[in-house]
Amino acid sequence: MDDKKIQWHPPYVAAMNLEMRHDIDRFIFVPEYILNTGTLKIDLFIEDTGNIAPANEIGKIFKKYNVLEYKNPKDKLGIDVFVKVQSYAGLFKASGEKPDSRNMKSITVSYVRESKPEKLFKYLKKCGVSIEIPYKGIYYIYGSSIPFTTQIIVTKELDHEKHKWLCALSGRLEEQDLKDLLAGISSLDGKMEKEYADSVLEAALKANKRLAEKLRSDENMSKTLLEIMEPVLKEREEKIREQVRRESRQEGILEGRREGRQEGMVYAYYEMNMKTMEIARKLQLTEEEVLEIIKRRNE
Repeated sequence: MDDKKIQWHPPYVAAMNLEMRHDIDRFIFVPEYILNTGTLKIDLFIEDTGNIAPANEIGKIFKKYNVLEYKNPKDKLGIDVFVKVQSYAGLFKASGEKPDSRNMKSITVSYVRESKPEKLFKYLKKCGVSIEIPYKGIYYIYGSSIPFTTQIIVTKELDHEKHKWLCALSGRLEEQDLKDLLAGISSLDGKMEKEYADSVLEAALKANKRLAEKLRSDENMSKTLLEIMEPVLKEREEKIREQVRRESRQEGILEGRREGRQEGMVYAYYEMNMKTMEIARKLQLTEEEVLEIIKRRNE
């Protein structure tokens, strides 16, 4: 797995939307919420307009304003990051239109990370902070030194059946995890839900290349994967073709830009377990050209 090539935050936002989908109408999601300084951003801000606790365990702690920090599988969650996000919540609280218009009790902070931050927990306990586990993989953080209602979500410890979307953002998936993810995607109905799921699936496949290769050899799984992803890829392909048609009418267009987009489509289809011969047919290339593009991407 090469985390540097994976954009984790978009699929994380997608996963959170899917986690909260049963109460989605009450939530307002704002990715990369800009604080009043203009340079500081909250990974994900969720405003909850509901009056009762949502169905999902992750949202049980939510208040009106919810600050969420996501750490990808390679990122660390130490005391400095912990304090930084608490300060972001503080800055958000202090940025209301009127004094105390954003009450501290109406703000929560959530940290999402794959592995348990053992060193951080030891540090917090030494500082007299209490840690409670109300649900599997979810840790509530209490203490006079913690200004906001806070939880740390360890995705590796979550119930994978209940939280398959967040659990999928890992480079350590088992074959059954990916099969369960595909089954979950197949059960979705809404267009937006499917788009969110496609984003999660794409990140999961990129982070688990060996497993994706194994499933590529499974005819039934490969067929299921293509059925899920092909509508998205066709839409993406048509957008690229339309953009190329517009650009081709402009003088001085660089051929390399069109080639770059074509290569992107080759790799997208390849990631979705489509055979190289079929990719070549769809994109009007030779199979040798397809193989060469895939080779360059994997170098």
